[in-house]
Amino acid sequence: MKRILIPAGGAVLATGLLAAGLAGTASAANDVDTDPMAKSAATAKAIAAFWADNNGAALKAAKESNVWDGKDVEKLKQKGGYSADSRPGTTPPIGAEKKTTAKVQNVNLPKTIGKVFFVNGKGEKKWCSATSIQSQYRNLVATAGHCVYDVKDNQDVMSKWVFVPGYYQGKSPWGIYVGKQAFTHYDFSTYEDYDRDYAFVTVYNGVQLGGTSAAKVTRDQFNAHKGEKDVKKVEVSKAEFDKGTLDPNTFPDFSSVDPTPEKEVGPDHPGAVVAKKEVSEKTYKDAKVGRGQNFKYGEPLTESVDKKTYDEYKGLGEKSKDAAGNYFITRFYVQKWFVPGSDAKYYRTDYYILSSSIKDAGRLGDNVGGQGFAWNQPTGKPVRVFGYPAAPHPDGNKNYTGVTPKWCYGKTSSKLAVSAAKKIEEHVALKCAMTEGADGGPWLLKYSNAKRIGYVNGVTSTFADQNGNDRVDTITSPYFDGETASVYQAAAKVWSGKAF
Repeated sequence: MKRILIPAGGAVLATGLLAAGLAGTASAANDVDTDPMAKSAATAKAIAAFWADNNGAALKAAKESNVWDGKDVEKLKQKGGYSADSRPGTTPPIGAEKKTTAKVQNVNLPKTIGKVFFVNGKGEKKWCSATSIQSQYRNLVATAGHCVYDVKDNQDVMSKWVFVPGYYQGKSPWGIYVGKQAFTHYDFSTYEDYDRDYAFVTVYNGVQLGGTSAAKVTRDQFNAHKGEKDVKKVEVSKAEFDKGTLDPNTFPDFSSVDPTPEKEVGPDHPGAVVAKKEVSEKTYKDAKVGRGQNFKYGEPLTESVDKKTYDEYKGLGEKSKDAAGNYFITRFYVQKWFVPGSDAKYYRTDYYILSSSIKDAGRLGDNVGGQGFAWNQPTGKPVRVFGYPAAPHPDGNKNYTGVTPKWCYGKTSSKLAVSAAKKIEEHVALKCAMTEGADGGPWLLKYSNAKRIGYVNGVTSTFADQNGNDRVDTITSPYFDGETASVYQAAAKVWSGKAF
């Protein structure tokens, strides 16, 4: 545990500064620091609506966390081994899926994983990876500390913080869970000690948006409304159009489309159709055979008619009669290729205010379960790591989209991972090529592919390039020890409640 030491000569001044600047936080003797996020149910409901409105537009607009900016990817050093600060321990997972006897070939993704979304000190919408973790009230999320505290900009908790398990392209299948209280290690929230880059956040019950209803309103009501709204154009008769345009109150709500004449074109013109056009016998005989404008249209058509029709016929065809007194008209046709015209159309604009029903989605752990928790475990053991990588590698190569979760598997390093630039002295490392966006994702010890559960024994914190080829090939996590357990245990017993 690294903490700033106050020189004896500056004790009075430094103590005064700490008392003023760290009021309400943990003391140096206490490992647990906690900060409120959404302080009330009304605030939580508004935050959920912020992310969910307009079919999850804000969720879709968010970008992956960029604490390290790609250029911070470096080669790690290693030293010594890990020594537990207390006895090892575990907390069992909850909500295990039904075990299957089938032989599993692929990795089954846990329902517990998802994304945390937040707005940073610059007002940017960002996201990290995270997981639901076991707690007394089934309301806890585990992620990286830098996905909760804005250590890059304003040194405070992120605003509008939510967890969306199973997130996919703006969808929140199990609801949106708004953060209520953040629990971190004092050394991270106070000194930005990345050896303590983990956080546990209690969340309100999930908020699930139901169907959307539309209420028809006047134009003035529509313009005054600041929320979600819509307009529809409805085709009407010319009589209604004429009446509406005479009323100065409704004139702007009506519009029309002028008629268009048909246009003769070639047979290969987009949208062209063919019809027959009557011509004289000479024109027909001179026409070509085949497919094209003014080419022959079938054989001449001879029909028997009565004398009245015969006498009144003034067309281009040929009239004839036989010795028995029968009357005939022979017609000649060529092809006419054209794009059809259209009649004038008339429209009325209707205005609507949209509203979505919101319902309580229940507790996080009841919906997706919760991974177990483990601390002071031996290193060099296999772990399964999950996350939503999205950022390009330092060389610009972009292997991931951040749309779907990815995973890595392997044994953690048996030696300490050290980074002087990041002030890291005791991380654990794993060979893995996931990039930013995966930060905050869980490192699951003893992961059961059949049950989709394991024990959170780390969270992705940093990214490294051990081969020196400008590609991420290693990720790191703080070592979860007894102090990590004290932060987790403090969070795991706190109730949060409903968002409305």
